[in-house]
Amino acid sequence: MEALYLLFSATSTIATAFVLSLRLLLRYLYSLILNRRQQEDEQVDDDRAGISLYEGTVWHERRSPVCHAFKYGVRYALVDLDRAHNNRALPSSFFANHLSAHEARRITSTTGPVFLLTIPASVGYEQNPLSVYYCYDVQLKKCIAEASLAFTTLKQAMKEVTNTPWGERVSFTFDPELDLVAKPLHVSPFMDMLGNWRMRANTPGTNISLVISVHHPKLGDYFTATLTAKRVSSWTSTTELFFWLMPHKVALWVYLQALNLWWKNVQFLQHPIYHNHDYRELAEQHDRKLRCSWVDGQDENGLCKPNCQNLQSSSGINDDRWFVWRDAQWPWK
Repeated sequence: MEALYLLFSATSTIATAFVLSLRLLLRYLYSLILNRRQQEDEQVDDDRAGISLYEGTVWHERRSPVCHAFKYGVRYALVDLDRAHNNRALPSSFFANHLSAHEARRITSTTGPVFLLTIPASVGYEQNPLSVYYCYDVQLKKCIAEASLAFTTLKQAMKEVTNTPWGERVSFTFDPELDLVAKPLHVSPFMDMLGNWRMRANTPGTNISLVISVHHPKLGDYFTATLTAKRVSSWTSTTELFFWLMPHKVALWVYLQALNLWWKNVQFLQHPIYHNHDYRELAEQHDRKLRCSWVDGQDENGLCKPNCQNLQSSSGINDDRWFVWRDAQWPWK
């Protein structure tokens, strides 16, 4: 059933992409013939609606049980969620698939703007392994003559990680300066659920940098993934053309590298839902144990005491980390 579904999905995606790409091409040619200035106006509108374009590279390196590394080019959008609601460059499904600025502020207890780094859907297809919310705080700094100056600082971040082909998603908060999170999602059939994700992210500006490394109890620090990107200021056409077929290219890389690992005889692992229905709860328990290990709040068995009230990350967020899962899509439910 799964194989037939993948075959049908691939065929349908290719056919849809072909038809919508022709439509996009005709619209572009029409705008060139009718009014070339229209493209510049659309680009200005996109910028004013709170979208910044980035282009860069994703790099993966696996050091055990086999050595395997690859990189590919990517394009991302950094979306100001408070300003982008009326942006025509974003597909209609964009805001239905992501948190709003208000929801992100409520979850992270922040007061400032919220930016989302993501790959928008293109010609009817969405493939987004990783999206990141950057949540800022507004602070007042006293200046001379008793005046105050408002400025924003990056306080918290959230990640949305979606696996392929299941379409299962986990969203969670993390400290962008440096954080350690218990692995909460079966991202790859060539990785088990053991291990922790060590993550850090810079404050978005001219450049964006994300680093995720995996520490495994048996394999050690055996996997690293990075995203480095630079803001694009010279793009003169529409945002829709900027991301043309970008999700399709990401999906192609995912499946090609999976085939490569299979060819190298890396063990193929079934999704934990088939043999351990409590894997999400176990991930939350393991994450709490990790966070408790940062403070003096453990019992003789190394577990958190029920009255561990001083549990606090470097970002100041108390209690358990916020986790939310989206179930896998049919036919993997």
